[in-house]
Amino acid sequence: MNDLTALARQNPPLAAAIVIALFGLATIGGFFFFQYVVGLTPCPLCLEQRNAYYVSVPLAALLWLGAGHGASRKVLVAGFLVIGAVMLWNTGLSAYHAGIEWKFWPGPQDCSGAISNFSSTEALMKQLSNTSLVRCDEAAWRFLGLSLAGWDVLVSLALALVAFWGARAACAQLKNERSQAG
Repeated sequence: MNDLTALARQNPPLAAAIVIALFGLATIGGFFFFQYVVGLTPCPLCLEQRNAYYVSVPLAALLWLGAGHGASRKVLVAGFLVIGAVMLWNTGLSAYHAGIEWKFWPGPQDCSGAISNFSSTEALMKQLSNTSLVRCDEAAWRFLGLSLAGWDVLVSLALALVAFWGARAACAQLKNERSQAG
């Protein structure tokens, strides 16, 4: 723990990149564990929430490499801002999904809507082909009262904050380098 604290003080962008990459990778491992080991099939919104991690983790790994090997501070700032924006978007998407599970608002028709058009066999078959069997409005699992979407709100928000901290630190380093050069 002292090593991480020392690293955060010495090179905050490097520490931020490490935290995002490792916690993001652990989260990816978590949703694959729940899908393939526990057997919880993800709904369409769950699958969409994964995209933020598929973007952020490799980018954080590149920032980790760059921060450790003298990459341009501008590149680090831009990379952290992209991760922060993507994870902030995912925070909103996850909150929307959690709200659907708590019945605060209706979800998308393709994963939470009722099949209501029984006027013809063709209409029924079309609705069935466009409707997911895994519903977005039912939490498959809860821990401490939060569904997986609820936990994703917290993880995404935490990673967004770490990314913005990394961007701020890289920006401060850039300003410091400019003032020393000028």
